[in-house]
Amino acid sequence: MIPKEILKKVKQIQIRSSRLVNDVLAGEYVSVFKGRGMEFDEVREYQAGDDIRTIDWNVTARLGHPYIKRYTEERELTIMFLVDLSFSGEFGSMKQFKNEIATEICAVLAFSAVRNNDKVGLILFTDKIEKFVPPKKGKTHVLRVIREVLYFKPENKGTDISIALEYLLKVTKRKTVCFLLSDFITEGFERALRIANKRHDMVAVSITDPRELEIPNVGFVELEDAETGEITLIDTADRKMMERFNRFNVKNMEERAKLFRGMGVDLVDVRTDSSYVEPIMKFFRAREKRLQF
Repeated sequence: MIPKEILKKVKQIQIRSSRLVNDVLAGEYVSVFKGRGMEFDEVREYQAGDDIRTIDWNVTARLGHPYIKRYTEERELTIMFLVDLSFSGEFGSMKQFKNEIATEICAVLAFSAVRNNDKVGLILFTDKIEKFVPPKKGKTHVLRVIREVLYFKPENKGTDISIALEYLLKVTKRKTVCFLLSDFITEGFERALRIANKRHDMVAVSITDPRELEIPNVGFVELEDAETGEITLIDTADRKMMERFNRFNVKNMEERAKLFRGMGVDLVDVRTDSSYVEPIMKFFRAREKRLQF
């Protein structure tokens, strides 16, 4: 039996996500994510204005006048969520933890997918694969995905994005749209991401808390690495130290954005101190504009 408090939380996320899908993202998902390709539909007689490249020369020769092939887009997609459940996700200095925001983003995108009869799958990972939910259709399946992201208890604490990407390539046979949700506080995943992006449509969703970028002046503070347990004592009143800290974080974010841009991987930057809706809408608008050219 699923505890009532879990069902209540999932229901709340469902209501919020459905409202966003209906009121804000209506039409955006369909216009941005195309099907796997073009599927043959029928042969019909050539009409003025038709593209001559679509002429079926075999049928034309047999019947004595030109015919063309008609295709329709194969609309059905598979959406995969790769969600980082390392312990650094259990942090948030604002209203929500990073992993709670990741859950809501998955919910919004998953309900957009199910509304268009697409399949949704899930890979939860730390420094190992924690759980795999094979892609399926339907609202009931989406609710299960939301529940798993929100309440699954991982065995490990660390992060290894490469393992998740390598596992993705093993369990998917066709091209999918993959949302990789993480705070990306890790290294060494570049090669795996480059390989995965050649087969799949990869979208990185980076979730950051403002206290990971800038710490206020509150004197001496002990910082604990959530994944390794290592504790560091810093003096937040030391202006030069804080300036170096801030520059280091800004540089890391710039280098990460440059990395994704160089690979052709879309990046959605989300912060815990602001709504995730605008970054998602910005991503949809930029992608739709790019598809028009």
